[in-house]
Amino acid sequence: MQKRKLGKSNLEVSAIGLGCMGLSFGYGPAVDKQRGVTLIRGAVERGVTFFDSAEAYGPFVNEELVGEALAPFRGQVVIATKFGFDIDPETGQRRAGLNSRPEHIRQVAEASLKRLRVEAIDLFYQHRVDPDVPIEDVAGAIKDLIREGKVKHFGLSEAAAQTIRRAHVIQPVTAVQSEYSLWWRRPEAEVIPTLEELGIGFVPYSPLGKGFLTGKIDENTSFDSSDIRNIIPRFAAEARKANQGLVDLLGTIAKRKKATPAQIALAWLLAQKPWIVPIPGTTKLERLEENIGTAAVELTRDDLREIESAASKISVQGARYPEQLERMTYR
Repeated sequence: MQKRKLGKSNLEVSAIGLGCMGLSFGYGPAVDKQRGVTLIRGAVERGVTFFDSAEAYGPFVNEELVGEALAPFRGQVVIATKFGFDIDPETGQRRAGLNSRPEHIRQVAEASLKRLRVEAIDLFYQHRVDPDVPIEDVAGAIKDLIREGKVKHFGLSEAAAQTIRRAHVIQPVTAVQSEYSLWWRRPEAEVIPTLEELGIGFVPYSPLGKGFLTGKIDENTSFDSSDIRNIIPRFAAEARKANQGLVDLLGTIAKRKKATPAQIALAWLLAQKPWIVPIPGTTKLERLEENIGTAAVELTRDDLREIESAASKISVQGARYPEQLERMTYR
């Protein structure tokens, strides 16, 4: 597995990480704990050193799973987690809205340290920008935690370029995590140029379009009742049918490269910038191996031009989130 540095920081991670959310939350029932542990440890054995979690995934159970799975590999792996939703620490009930008040950030950090079984959080992201708390106060709270040795690096998720700049002045931002793939390219407008200017790494989540870009989902696919894709407009049957052209494009190039559509989608991301580290998630070992195998797929300049030209003619249909969730992004 190749390594990459997240921007100008000294944080070096595997070129492809593992998004752990789906093991506990979001895409149907949580996997059996032992199966989750086996998958995460299987990723380590195959060279993955970057793992992404959050207190909100579950809530809490994903951090506990990641903490148990990675306990034997302390010092060999980088664990990212997140704060920012308003979750009752006693009951795990998620209240409406966000909470990035400095005292709450500290409470979340202390609880995450215990669940992850670590002495310091490698990368601590603000999960969503809280409009009620100045980003300078958030960055200051993280600065204090870094000074105390409880956090190593500061990150932001789904933040607007101006917010990133303001935070970076107070406490250097190591990485920004946002959705980015061939079917969601908004970060290219302002966020990616800002990150390049400031020397900040970029961590695309949902790099396979929540599974759609793998070619395994079509207009007839049905999802478990607990799967978040049921409420995502882009996954309405008519939108899936309309968006099939993007998957067909990946499939055509994949055949030529003796690869899979998922590998072409991930290779395209890796080719955009040397400081981009996608974090595809999966619950299956064979999918994990497929994703890791992307490192062996090389896209030439001609390949990239072909993808760009064909993708520019495809208009992706459907919003990526329901309106209330979309309002929490790019603030």
